[in-house]
Amino acid sequence: MYKTLFAATLIGMITTGGMAQEIDTSQTVEAGRDLYMRHCATCHGLEANGDGPMAPILLIQPKALAKLSAENGGEFPMIRMIQRVDGRDPLVSHGSSMPVYGEFFEGNDTALKTSTGQPVMTSRPIADLVAYLLTIQE
Repeated sequence: MYKTLFAATLIGMITTGGMAQEIDTSQTVEAGRDLYMRHCATCHGLEANGDGPMAPILLIQPKALAKLSAENGGEFPMIRMIQRVDGRDPLVSHGSSMPVYGEFFEGNDTALKTSTGQPVMTSRPIADLVAYLLTIQE
């Protein structure tokens, strides 16, 4: 319940072009889940535990994305997550930057507010992915 409420509050703070935007949270989370299943689950696993079918062949083992908050003192590391996916903080794990599908996540600039209120620019698909990941934190 708490995780869902936190995610809903955070998603409610998404802005586009500097103006507040009303968002259907269920659609945002569902879109993020679809993106995760299509582009992330192969390495990070269906339950986001880092145990996808491609994990054994990677030089650097995938993170358990469902445990990001727990590994970060109870706070979701939003900026680090966004920058890993969009390539600003590259991680070479399989001969190329993570993710393989990075270009797919571009476009439709969106600002997310961190827990401190700091805005961070990202794309709509990454904002959706963040919304989903927030709901599955252990």
